[in-house]
Amino acid sequence: MMEGEELPGLLVNEVGGMHGILHDHVEFLKKHFCLITMKEFLESEKNLRKKVQAIYLWWHKPVIDKDLLQSLPNLKVIANSGVGMDHLDLKLIASFGVKMANAPRAVSSSTADTGMALLLASARRLVEGYHVAISPGMEYCEADFLGVEVTGATLGIIGMGSIGYKIALRAKAFEMKILYHNRTRRKEQEEQAVGAIYCEKLDDLLCQADFVMVVVSLTPQTHKLIGKREMELMKPTATLVNISRGAVVDQEALVIALRTGVIRAAALDVTYPEPLPRDHPLLKLKNVIITPHLGIKTDKATRMITEEAVENILAALTGLPMPSEVLPS
Repeated sequence: MMEGEELPGLLVNEVGGMHGILHDHVEFLKKHFCLITMKEFLESEKNLRKKVQAIYLWWHKPVIDKDLLQSLPNLKVIANSGVGMDHLDLKLIASFGVKMANAPRAVSSSTADTGMALLLASARRLVEGYHVAISPGMEYCEADFLGVEVTGATLGIIGMGSIGYKIALRAKAFEMKILYHNRTRRKEQEEQAVGAIYCEKLDDLLCQADFVMVVVSLTPQTHKLIGKREMELMKPTATLVNISRGAVVDQEALVIALRTGVIRAAALDVTYPEPLPRDHPLLKLKNVIITPHLGIKTDKATRMITEEAVENILAALTGLPMPSEVLPS
């Protein structure tokens, strides 16, 4: 950027609030861009439409549709604050000559940590135990208030991308036996590094695992990947952990499986919709832990996401290769 040259316009949904970029990131973003919120844009579209060259999506906002794309003639790139792209029409975006980037490097460690936290919390019944500990009449914990052992248990990872592999690294430290199912098999040295065994068929993983961790992208092929049949293949002592997208699991089937003892428990960082309606049956089951999509929510991870977004946007605006470009399939 030459001295005196106007900074490129970056459209964001808002600053703060439920769907806005974080206040702590504003100063960093303003070093590279002229920030324009959706409210400002809608109030002065005629003056701002040609200034916007990039959009930074935070928590799926602003919504990218045909009307917005048509209103931004100089838009060159959209950066997504995460890996999942199921909320975007990549072919539509590409048809406007706009590039698309996500943030795979920034999110893998924090999401893997969340997956292991859910696994451990469910296994040791930490949420139930917390409520026992703070209950008014608490004198002691019942002798049969028992969890399940993690050390030495079998973990089945569905989706062995960067997040899945980092989960395997963490599970190895718990001396877990690791099975995985993926579209493509990992290299032999990568499998050996974590002691992972490849299951070509998903069914083979499901019937052996004590914990099933779902770490796949949501696509038409993975929609309700884990349904009634798959849960019935799992051990009745097994726990399902979902840190991918809610719609990868058939929630109606999951409710029945949890109520009838088809599986032991579930730990979910994602649901559909988010949040669930307050009367949803999943919210009333004691053998379920649900967190509000906390996968990437750490100070470090969110900062890294914004830094990765800036790197991608600046590359696109200067004609350089984007480190995390996503192409429509």
